[in-house]
Amino acid sequence: MMGMTRRIRPDEVEMGMYVEGFTGSWLSHPFWRAKFVVDDPKTLARVRQSDVDYVLVDDGKSVRPEPAEDSPSQVPSKTSQSHPSREKLRIWPKNTAFSPVERERTDLQRARTLVTRSKKLMRETFTDVRLGRAIRMNKVSDIVADVVESIEESPEALLKVVGLKKKSEYTYMHSIAVCALMVNVARQQGKPMSERRKYGLAGLLHDLGKVGIPEEILNDEGSLTDTQLLEVRKHPQFGHSIISELPEMPDHALDVCLHHHEKMDGTGYPKGLAGHEISEVARLGAICDVYDALTSDRGYKNAWTPVDALAYMWGTEGHFDRSLLFAFMQSVGIFAPGMLVTLRSNRRAEVLEPGKRRGTTRLRLCVDPAADASAEPEEITLTDDPDGEQIAGYITPKEQAGLRETMGLPAAEQVH
Repeated sequence: MMGMTRRIRPDEVEMGMYVEGFTGSWLSHPFWRAKFVVDDPKTLARVRQSDVDYVLVDDGKSVRPEPAEDSPSQVPSKTSQSHPSREKLRIWPKNTAFSPVERERTDLQRARTLVTRSKKLMRETFTDVRLGRAIRMNKVSDIVADVVESIEESPEALLKVVGLKKKSEYTYMHSIAVCALMVNVARQQGKPMSERRKYGLAGLLHDLGKVGIPEEILNDEGSLTDTQLLEVRKHPQFGHSIISELPEMPDHALDVCLHHHEKMDGTGYPKGLAGHEISEVARLGAICDVYDALTSDRGYKNAWTPVDALAYMWGTEGHFDRSLLFAFMQSVGIFAPGMLVTLRSNRRAEVLEPGKRRGTTRLRLCVDPAADASAEPEEITLTDDPDGEQIAGYITPKEQAGLRETMGLPAAEQVH
């Protein structure tokens, strides 16, 4: 119906309104997809607290909520202003009767649905670029928004699903996995939603330049020749040239696309940048990219376990930003065996091989033989209890020199 759309401030949005869109950049509002009914308090709060100038509301499609005397009527707005004249709104409660098993099953199903949609979109996006067609950024932004929301609600479910990929679909699934991993780290670091979306977009588009690599090279199951390697190494610059033409593309995506193969010691490509010459988001992109590649089945190798992948990455000098690699390990709840870490209680410990129970970390606590010659290192198991003992920091390999013997720990095993 024509003539029913009006423009209002975010703090004027009410329950039941049909949002037709937002004014301003598609990067600035909390929903990258528009056209939805504000039907729960969480959605209402996110709209009211957004940074957009105006919200476009279609009164013809809005649903007027029924008054309910005993229901909460106030949702914080961006300006924290109350509206006493507004009628009280009925809050429709979500189903909270799910058992943990049912909740996990539901989360996994939603994650599978999202991954299926995402895989289809990435396949279409690569095809569009090959054929010279424009990238459909509205659909790309929808997927990123859904990934951000899924990671917020149930990160374990989405990360589990994206970790299950076939060799034949690696190119598309790898982009989705890196997107999810980067959003998960941004969440763990407490970054705002707008920043998480930029991280997700960067991960989703980081390998777009591979459309310029011949299929026979991408699908080669053996070692690449020097000539083939040179072709592969062109993909960061090619991808950057594609997405730099898109309007409002954030620097995060441009940096990760161009620099996710740079290394901290300057031996990476295409620019040979070193240390903090590489942006933080690109340094994180390198970590997520390598981790997913190592833990995926490829034509030339079988997938490594997450523990083996992180042990290798932690033991590799010069490639990764260690502080970001540690943040990555915190975000996935897996730590490299052999690491020396500091705990929330200020104690020191060594990370052991993980136990059989999911979501736990085994540690060997350090002791001080000088204080008690008979003391032996104690083993403990951490859980995901946020109020319990947690890993708070790490001790670099250089700082470990002589520390193992001093603190009563056996010599570290060689990482393979």
